[in-house]
Formats: sequence, C-alpha cells, structure tokens
Amino acid sequence: MKKTNFSAFGALIIIFFFWGFVASSNDILIPVFKKALDLKQDKAQLISVAFYIAYTVGSLIYFAVSALLKKDLLRILGYRNGLALGLVISALGTLLFIPAANESSFSLLLAGLFTVGIGFALQQIAANPLAINMGDPSTGNLRLSLAGGINNVGTTIGPVLVSFAIFGMAGSGTTSLELTAVKIPYLILGATFIIAAIFFKFSNVPDQIEDLEEANSTKVSILSVAKNPQVILAMIAIFLYVGVEVSTASNLPEFMKLKLGKSEHEITPFVSLFWGSLMIGRWASAAGAFNVGADIKQRLTMLLPFLAFSIFMLANYIAGYNVSQFYPYLFLVIVLMVAEAFTGGNPVRQLIVYSFLGAGSLIVGIFTSGMVSVFAFISVGLFCSTLWPCIFTLGIAGLNEKTNAASSLMIMMIMGGGFVSQWQASLGTMNNVGIQHSYWIGVLCFLYLAFFAWRVSNMLKKRGVTHLDTTETAH
Repeated sequence: MKKTNFSAFGALIIIFFFWGFVASSNDILIPVFKKALDLKQDKAQLISVAFYIAYTVGSLIYFAVSALLKKDLLRILGYRNGLALGLVISALGTLLFIPAANESSFSLLLAGLFTVGIGFALQQIAANPLAINMGDPSTGNLRLSLAGGINNVGTTIGPVLVSFAIFGMAGSGTTSLELTAVKIPYLILGATFIIAAIFFKFSNVPDQIEDLEEANSTKVSILSVAKNPQVILAMIAIFLYVGVEVSTASNLPEFMKLKLGKSEHEITPFVSLFWGSLMIGRWASAAGAFNVGADIKQRLTMLLPFLAFSIFMLANYIAGYNVSQFYPYLFLVIVLMVAEAFTGGNPVRQLIVYSFLGAGSLIVGIFTSGMVSVFAFISVGLFCSTLWPCIFTLGIAGLNEKTNAASSLMIMMIMGGGFVSQWQASLGTMNNVGIQHSYWIGVLCFLYLAFFAWRVSNMLKKRGVTHLDTTETAH
C-alpha cells in the first residue's frame, strides 16, 4: 500500500482554503450588491454565474493550450508551476475589486470574480489529481475529504470576515452597506495568493504524478476522453453536485428574507453554518485518511465533527452573533455521524446514502416553516460534504494516462454552481412556484447523483477496477 506523503499533502491543502473562502463569500456579496444596486434576485445571481462559468472557460483554455503545444500543459509546466500560475491569475482578479467597490460597478465585480475563477480552474485541475495520487489510490477520496475539510475552514470564516468588513460587528447593530469596504478582504486575499504562489514554487509538492509518468510520451485525445461514458456521467454529476450545493446556499438569503423577515447582516451566520456543515462532514470522513490505528480513527471520526462545529461557533461568536440558536443543529450533526459510520468511507455507498439524505432534507425544508425549514436547507451542506471527492474518485478511477484530461473536463463542469443557482432563482420568482418550492430542483440533482454512483460502480467492476471497494475498511 502506497503511504501518504503528508508533508507535501499538508502544503497542497493550503490552496483548498482559498477556494472555499471566495466561493462562500459570494453568498454575502449577492444580497449586498442586490440591495445596494437595487437588483432583482436573478440578476444578483450573476455573481455565482460569473464565478463558476470561469471554471469552464479556464478548462477550455487549458484544452486549447495543450492542443497547440501537442502535450498536456501540466506536463510542461509541472504541477508546482501550474498551481503558482493559477494563484497569480486569481490575485490579478482581486485587483478589480478596487474599482468595483469604489464605483459601485456590478460589471467590474463580475469581471473580478471571473478572473479569480479562471485561476482557480488551473489550480483545481492540478490539485485534485495530486491529492488523490499522494498515497494509496483506494483512499484518494478520503484525502480529498481531508483537503475539503480545510477548504471549508475557508468557507466557514469567509462569510463572517466579508460581512464584518461590510457591516462591522454584528452586535453593534449597524446594517449600512459600505461597498468600498468589500475591497479590503479581497485585497488581503490577493496578497496572500501571491505569497502562496511563491511558496508553492519552492515547496516539496510533487512536480509530476509518478504513477502517470508514462503519459508524458502519450498523446491523449480530449475527444476520446470526453466520449468515455464514465467521464460523461462524472461530468454531469459534478455539474449537478456543485449546482445543488451552491444554489442551496446562494438562495438561502432570499428565502430567509422573504419567509423569516431577516436582514442581510442577520443572515450571515446561517450562510456560514451551511458552509461550516461541509467542513463538519468532511472532517468526519477525513479521519480515514490518516495512517493510524483503527481505534484512533474511530475516535477521530467522533471528535472531528464536533471540533469543526466548534470552529463555526467560535468564529461567529467572535463576530458578535448569538450562537445559542444553533445548538439544535447538533442533532443533525449526529445524524451525519451515523450515516458516516454506515458508509465506512466507501465512495459509492457515501454517494448513494448522502444523496438520499440530501434530497430528504430539501423535501423537509420545502414542506415546513420557520427555523425547521432553515436548518433542513442548511443540512444539505452536511450531506454534500463528501460528494465531491466521491464523484471525482469514481470519475478518474482506472483512467491512467487520461487522468489529467478527465480531471480538466470535470473541473469544467463546476459551472453548474452558476447555472443551477440561476435556474433556481428564476424558478423562485415565478408566482406559482416561489422561493421555497424552487428547492425541488435540488431534489432532482441528488437523485441523479445516487444514479451516478450505482451506474459507474457497475461499469468499473465490469472493467476489473475493484480497488475502490477496499475503501470501506479505511475507518
């Protein structure tokens, strides 16, 4: 069994934090710019569209450059340089937040987020295969869960910090919208991107994936990879997974405003809890990635979710929010832990079980009211938590030299976060549907994800790819 290179992996997961910080902060920018610029909900959702469509454009650029060079771009640049270049591109995007905030320009804000997303696309194409291949392939999804847990530290504190920059301390009672304050956290983030780029340039993160070195001399046709049924199903799965995750969170402020009468600054901790829920779920699953005994893994599986919940509580307490209202949510955390124990880290089983739990949560939220519906919608974050690594692991399993091409195709489908959230927002504005029943779109997404897990697992077994079955013993 190939041991995990934890020193290099520890350096790699820093980049996952950045993705989370920016993605979740968009959910604060949507209601802020909507109110400040008097936008309708569907137009405000262009923030999500611009950010997530950039992943598609970034992947297409990756394909085009690789085709012109007649060789995989990351094979030429190396993974470290690829990560560094992606960080520099994202840093350039944050500079556009200065004129966007100063001039209250929605178009410049979209351009800035789009540029940040272009950089993230290159980072994602490099980082996900690296995380999976930095140890035994059968536990690749668990390493991605661990990296995702760090990603969700960023998603948890991102909304709190951005909201703090705009509104100040929640306890002060101010609700003024100072768009010029938006630029401060993003400029700091841009400077951090540059520092991280320099760090990765000289880090011990592998420059190539050893198991795929034979692919250096192999010309891989993107079209041949794109025609692979396994890859096609995985691309759709990524589109719908990111779609249901982003749309649930990005439409939550509008739901709470219309149904509960909450103002923008009051919604912040609930957005933070949604993204914190992904951290809770990923930390629960990540225990299996450590090279420790079964007893210690079991204890970590029980401890880490509550530690993650504590991080969420502490961040929002420091920001001045009333955190006592979130204690009932611990019941849903326990539900997640039971589901985690049942699935045992197996990617197929997790996809099926968590997809049905996610669909059930949305249905509860649709047919209830008050905080019950809010917590039901937020709990989708718990059950989305490990779906990305499960989909990604199944999507590239057994592809060998086609791994990078399949990875870039799947990264391209992150655009689902923009499109599905936009579709839900448009559905929510219809008089005969409304914001609450617009969440049916998420139920359909989850049903496909369960189908994907069943279908691809059967396809892999017929091809003799069985190493994923050993993941169930990882806990």
